[in-house]
Amino acid sequence: MISSEGEKADAFTNQVIQHGATGEDVIELQARLQYIGYYNGKIDGVFGWGTYWALRNFQYEFGLPIDGLAGSETKQKLVKASEYNKQFVQEQIRKGKKFTHYGGTDMNKQSGAGGGGGGGGTQPSKPKPENKPSKPTATNTPNGYSQNDIQIMANAVYGEARGEPYEGQVAVAAVILNRIDSASFPNTAAGVIFEPGAFTAVADGQIYLTPNEKAKEAVLDAINGWDPSSNALYYFNPATATSKWIWSRPQIKQIGKHIFCK
Repeated sequence: MISSEGEKADAFTNQVIQHGATGEDVIELQARLQYIGYYNGKIDGVFGWGTYWALRNFQYEFGLPIDGLAGSETKQKLVKASEYNKQFVQEQIRKGKKFTHYGGTDMNKQSGAGGGGGGGGTQPSKPKPENKPSKPTATNTPNGYSQNDIQIMANAVYGEARGEPYEGQVAVAAVILNRIDSASFPNTAAGVIFEPGAFTAVADGQIYLTPNEKAKEAVLDAINGWDPSSNALYYFNPATATSKWIWSRPQIKQIGKHIFCK
């Protein structure tokens, strides 16, 4: 359904929609983000981390302030960029059809299986960051990581890679997560980061610098599934590396000044 200009102006209520919110405004937000391909989680009216990062990506690519808040400017831009059939979406939710594909296909293909993961349509094409899947959750922290975990990983990313391109910062965060998941390393963020000799930022004290928002965003992007390192467990700067052993590791790719290895 293509809304008229008058309907567009009143599409949302006046509230600023933010993480933790629930209700009809969140349903509309998720549906509109899903319609143009930014959100691939369930339309459930819960503003979790999947919705938050989908909204941030939308803001980034549409030149809006990147704050993860659906305020007036963001909502206006979203309404112009998408369509929302409130009656159709609300009806599917009432039926328990928490579909994950809205938009771009006939309505009878959008409704999805009862209570399941959605219809089989394809999203309208749009530019978006590669390999950044959303893993939505309605909890206060993404995928089980505490705020302390996120903070110490942000400190590590900032201390190790603050001069690197954003992709490289996400890759450093991903290496930490890959180590947590590996049987060869400690199974906590602090354990991995403070393992003796593991990170230069710990050795030279830069781990205690105050990280910026970009470092925190990089950690959350990595937690939510983006791994530019391609499952690397190590990385090094070839211009400054003094360890002969690190050169023996199978190399995967270079991002910025860092070479990532298996």
